[in-house]
Amino acid sequence: MLTDEEAAALAHIDEADIGRTLLELMAVPSVTGSAAESELQHRLARRLERLGLDVDLWSMDLPALLADPGFPGMEVPREEAWGLVGHTMGGGGGPTLILQGHVDVVPPGDLAAWDGDPFVPRVTGDVVHGRGACDMKAGLVAHLAALAAVRAAGVRLRGKVAVHFVVGEEDGGIGAFGTLKRGYGGDACVITEPTSGTLITANAGALTFRITVPGKAAHASSRDAGVSAIDAYVPLHRALADLESVRNTGPDPLMAEYPIPYALSVGTLRSGDWASSVPDLLVAEGRLGVRLGEEPADARAELERRVAEVCAADPWLREHPATVTWPGGQFASGRLPEGHPLRAEVRDACADANGWAARPRERGAPYGSDLRLYAGEGIPTLQYGPGDVRVAHSAREQVSVREVAEVARTLVLTVLRTAGTVTSGRGA
Repeated sequence: MLTDEEAAALAHIDEADIGRTLLELMAVPSVTGSAAESELQHRLARRLERLGLDVDLWSMDLPALLADPGFPGMEVPREEAWGLVGHTMGGGGGPTLILQGHVDVVPPGDLAAWDGDPFVPRVTGDVVHGRGACDMKAGLVAHLAALAAVRAAGVRLRGKVAVHFVVGEEDGGIGAFGTLKRGYGGDACVITEPTSGTLITANAGALTFRITVPGKAAHASSRDAGVSAIDAYVPLHRALADLESVRNTGPDPLMAEYPIPYALSVGTLRSGDWASSVPDLLVAEGRLGVRLGEEPADARAELERRVAEVCAADPWLREHPATVTWPGGQFASGRLPEGHPLRAEVRDACADANGWAARPRERGAPYGSDLRLYAGEGIPTLQYGPGDVRVAHSAREQVSVREVAEVARTLVLTVLRTAGTVTSGRGA
């Protein structure tokens, strides 16, 4: 049974408006660190104001955040970063539910792989294609649609709803970090990252590493007089593959469905500056997966120890060891506490709002996200949002408007049941 307030609010979910809003947000090319990222924050601030929320839009103090010992890392240069929080006033005495989403998207990559401009969304049936479709403009739209429906129904909340729209999630989480540092918290948080109809209650972490391998330059015609940094790197590459295998033994049950829950991958190799020279330097950059519950410092130490062991066993590297540094994004793992009611509340809301007999299943995710920053502040957090992460960051990125509406309906009931209403009556 739905309450009168729940039935009234659900009736105001408008799929046509959801589609229009999604197209509007996707047309803003809010690539991480770009001016358009800031532009979208200002547009969203105006939308939150029209929804009657108390809005705080501020320019973050970048030097102060970068100097903070807990800063989560950053991979793109920034001249500015804008924080945005909107919240309802509430009737007092109830809990605060946070609805969170990031506004930034990754670059489109090879434009030839796309069917048209990545930032001119295409519609086929009820599916929208383009950069940011599921990661995560659809999640932002689901938040906006849920808030609009609650407002249109005239429901008075006992607690508060706080909307955190953040920048920089893709390169470390500066937006969420700065929002939490400003003092914004809550009793529970739902992040609408794409989850393919499942409930994500835990995230693995991810640490960006850089390995610098020295060589000795020489003319290629007398390469025996030099030492190739590429050749020196080869045993290190093999050791990293072995380390990945060891670190993925016996994963947490929430991660057991993934072939490689905690991936260790080298993403870039840079070496040499002339075809006829023996390269005297190689720089490898990659990503180290962090196991659930593992301290990032312990994960770093394990990789550093493995590199040191290889160097100690190699005649050249023993005297000229490779060095490991940790630039860029540093994502710890995070999870919703066992037994926390948010898990059941969102599951029940999914079924009740959409007329489903089955509740969504629970699992973890092998990638890092803002979940760990909120969980690290003691805010119980999970992810439930429209779209499939397997098409995110690719030229196949897409999302169904129907799925966005289903998530919006779920959020409506989650808001009403978590924040509570001033009055309640049974009806529909």
